[in-house]
Amino acid sequence: MSDDWRGETVDRIRTLITQAAPEVVEETRWRKPSNPDGVPTFSLGGLICTLETYRDKVKVTFAKGASIDDPHHVFNASLDAGTRRAVDLRATDALDEDAFVELVRGAVALNLA
Repeated sequence: MSDDWRGETVDRIRTLITQAAPEVVEETRWRKPSNPDGVPTFSLGGLICTLETYRDKVKVTFAKGASIDDPHHVFNASLDAGTRRAVDLRATDALDEDAFVELVRGAVALNLA
């Protein structure tokens, strides 16, 4: 992961995910030459989300995001996808942390239902 604002954002997202679901399992998947660090994934009763860094953003993709209530409109990417939804965060973006925690808890509840 990056040593700039993206790394700090990833660390904060990771903290929020574990705050929302202390039993979550973090794994790294999909290592390849173009991405030797791989992609952090978070699971509990199934995949909750993935966490990726790009040059201009950090992307948190919820595997079943289309089925999770988002009354605070945290999802801002992949809104037309049939199953998943994502949160794209750029350097100057503010995240509603309480609403994000609710999304994670909603994803866990969906997985465990």
